[in-house]
Amino acid sequence: MDLILKNISLFAGENLEYIENGYIVIKNGRIEKVGTGKYTGKSNMNTFEGRGILVIPGFINAHTHIGDSIGKDIGVDSTFESRIHPVHGIKNKILKRSEKKHLVNFMRSSIISMMKKGIVAFADFREGGLYGIKQITEATAGLSIKSIILGRPEHYYDISRDFNKNPKIPQDVMESIHSILDISDGLGISGANENTDNSLNEYRNIIQKRSLKKKYLLGIHASESPETEKKSITVTGKSEVQRIISNLLPNFVVHLTNALDIDIRLVAQKKIGIVVCPRANATLGVGIPKIAKMLKFGCRVAIGTDNIMINSPDMFRELDYIWKVTRTIGDGAISAKEILKMATVNGGKILGIKSGSLLAGMSADMIFIDKTNLDISPMHDPHVSIVHRASANSILNVMISGKFVDEDEFNCM
Repeated sequence: MDLILKNISLFAGENLEYIENGYIVIKNGRIEKVGTGKYTGKSNMNTFEGRGILVIPGFINAHTHIGDSIGKDIGVDSTFESRIHPVHGIKNKILKRSEKKHLVNFMRSSIISMMKKGIVAFADFREGGLYGIKQITEATAGLSIKSIILGRPEHYYDISRDFNKNPKIPQDVMESIHSILDISDGLGISGANENTDNSLNEYRNIIQKRSLKKKYLLGIHASESPETEKKSITVTGKSEVQRIISNLLPNFVVHLTNALDIDIRLVAQKKIGIVVCPRANATLGVGIPKIAKMLKFGCRVAIGTDNIMINSPDMFRELDYIWKVTRTIGDGAISAKEILKMATVNGGKILGIKSGSLLAGMSADMIFIDKTNLDISPMHDPHVSIVHRASANSILNVMISGKFVDEDEFNCM
C-alpha cells in the first residue's frame, strides 16, 4: 500500500532525531522519504492523518528462543544449568516430551504477543534441527512479522571430556547442518563449552563457503554465567570469547554478561555485534551485562528477550529495565536515545535486515504511539517517555512492510 503519513511526530534516521511535525512517504512497502513540516509533493496517494501520534521504528528482538513457549516459568527456582542446558536441562526435556501441535500453538501465541508489543522482526536460535525449523515456519505462517531463523543440529560436545581429543563434526551431522542451512538464515550455536576448537572451526568454514552464494548469519552464546566462563578458563586456558574469536568469528555473540573487559574490547576490535538479554540474565541470577562499557569500547549492541520459558517477549519492559539498572551498576548511565537505538537501529544492522530506522530505502516497519496515552502524556522528553513509561497500551497501530497489522492477524491462532 502506497501511503503518506502526514502531521506526525517521529524519530527520524539512524540517530532517532525527534521531529515534532513531519511526514513519511511509503511506496511498495518501503520508506521513500522522511521530512519535516508539511508534505508539499504532488501525489494521488492515500494519506494518513497523524496528529497526536508519534511514529517510531518497529522493535527488533535480536535474540529469542520461542520453542519453549509451552514451559513458561517451569523450574523457576532451579539452577542456571538445570533450567536451560541444551542437553540435560529442564527446557530440553520439555521440548522432547511435548506434542508438536501444542508446541507450535504456543510458539504462535508468543509471536502474536510480540507483534502486539511492537516487535516487527525477531531472530530465533532454533533448537531441534530440521524438525525445529519446520515448527517455527509453521508457527509464523500467515503472519507479517519478519523471522530470522538460526538453526542448530542436535549435536553437542562437553569440553571437560572432549577438549583435548578435539574431535571434528561427524559426517552425518555435517550433512544435517547443510540441510538446516537450506531452509534457514544461518546457525545459532549453543556455546563454546558445547564445542571443541575443531567443531567451532568447521561451523565457521561451512558458513563462509555457503555465504559465497547467499548471506548466512552465525551467532553464538558467550559468557552468560560465571560458571560457564570459569569452566572455559579452567579446562581450555581461554575465556569463551577468546575461543570463539580464535575459531568461529561469528556475526554476533549473545549475552557477554560475565565477560572481562579485555574480551569486550576484543569483540569491539573484531566488529562482532553483541545482543544483550538483561531481564533474562536477571531472572536466572547470572548478572548484569556491562552495556555502558560495551558502548564505550565501540561495540554495536542490540537487545533480545531470550527464552520465553524464563522471560516475556516484551521490548518495552527490556527498555525500562536497562534504563533503570544501568544507572545503578557504576559503568555510567545510558541515554534513552541510545537504548532505543539498541532496540531498533542496531538490531537491524547486526541481523543485516532493512529494518530498524525511519529512513529512505528501509522497510516501512513502525509503531504508532498515542501521544495522549495517560501513561506518557505530557511527553516532555519523547525518548525517555518511550523507554521509561510506554507499554503495549500506548500503541495505536503496528505497521510491517508498509501494511498495518489488523486485528484479524492478532487473533490468527
